[in-house]
Amino acid sequence: MKIDRHGQAKILTQEEIHLLFSEGFIKIRHRVLFAVCLYTACRIGKAVSLRTKDIYDRKGKIRVELNIRKEHTKGKLATRTIPIVEDLKRYFEITQSSTSIPKAGLLAWRSLTCA
Repeated sequence: MKIDRHGQAKILTQEEIHLLFSEGFIKIRHRVLFAVCLYTACRIGKAVSLRTKDIYDRKGKIRVELNIRKEHTKGKLATRTIPIVEDLKRYFEITQSSTSIPKAGLLAWRSLTCA
């Protein structure tokens, strides 16, 4: 476990991940944000920088690949594309029918706080 940014981060078990999705996160946007990090190996900063157009096409369909724009990549050299796996796609489908995440512009994850 990390203490004051030193040490090794704890790796969550499948059971702990399931508990987070089923009981830990109350709001759907928190579940989706964690799912983006989990299924794409993105850090939180990249996940919250996603825009709706990075996930959905103009017709509102979920893209085959998630786009992480070059200004949010480590070297800022090229846009990074990551395949959207079926498990992550299910979370994006839930958000399409939810009103908690806007359909256009920056996704409403900037207001998240870490405790």
